[in-house]
Amino acid sequence: MEYPNQSGSRQQPNVRMRGTPVDPSDPSLLFDDTSAGGNKPEHGGVGKGPDVYPGQALLSDPMSNLAMAYGSSLASHGKEMMDKNLDRFIPISKLKYYFAVDTVYVGKKLGLLVFPYMHDNWEVSYQQDTPVAPRFDINAPDLYIPVMGFITYILVAGLALGTQNRFSPEILGIQASSALVWLIIEVLAVLLSLYLVTVNTDLTTIDLVAFSGYKYVGMIVGVIAGLLFGRMGYYLSLLWCCVSIFVFTIRTLRLKILSEAAAEGRLVRGAKNQLRMYLTMAIAAAQPIFMYWLTFHLVR
Repeated sequence: MEYPNQSGSRQQPNVRMRGTPVDPSDPSLLFDDTSAGGNKPEHGGVGKGPDVYPGQALLSDPMSNLAMAYGSSLASHGKEMMDKNLDRFIPISKLKYYFAVDTVYVGKKLGLLVFPYMHDNWEVSYQQDTPVAPRFDINAPDLYIPVMGFITYILVAGLALGTQNRFSPEILGIQASSALVWLIIEVLAVLLSLYLVTVNTDLTTIDLVAFSGYKYVGMIVGVIAGLLFGRMGYYLSLLWCCVSIFVFTIRTLRLKILSEAAAEGRLVRGAKNQLRMYLTMAIAAAQPIFMYWLTFHLVR
């Protein structure tokens, strides 16, 4: 648009291009010409202006929001399926129960494993048909002592081999793997025996792993006594621990495997109850055999 001046001639308006340097002394800069509407965004063009963030157009798109919601729902559904299938093979919620221990429980349980002769009540306490946590009941099985006992046994075995100049990572690995394999074989054999005898018991596989792992406490005591006092100390301490674990296993499993009549102290009658009694004694007698087999070569 042209504007007439006092002399009657027309002059062009001062138009400043974007990006050109600004002269502060120019009086025409006091007012901006907005009549051209150059900075107005197009109709319906949300997010097209220069001052809009690049992700705003994506977030404002309904299809993008729908895709994000569908992806989040799919991810949560996949997590639920994974947790369900994982819990089917590895019961995480049940494993938490077996590790619910404290220092007082561990101390009392270790004393019971080494000296079970004065303990009278061997029944597991229940609360609303659910066994209480191990830290509240010394008779409840746990996995903390078996796991820590297995690790400590491997460390003590490495120490014993080192004092005899026989240590090597390969030998220690063989020692650990053989102990683990024998534990698995023992648990599988007990499960098969319970199935063949048709014992209706609430014993679970984790319970059997716990009861089979308690023997590592006596094995550790025997090896340490052998390192300190020689073979005589090893045999005496291992004999004591073998008898203790035998008594502990008998008194613990008889409430799980034998019938209610046997658990109450009445005479065991019938062929099926006789088989259950023999099975309980066989499981208890296997503990000293494994204890000697896995430790006799560590003491010389």
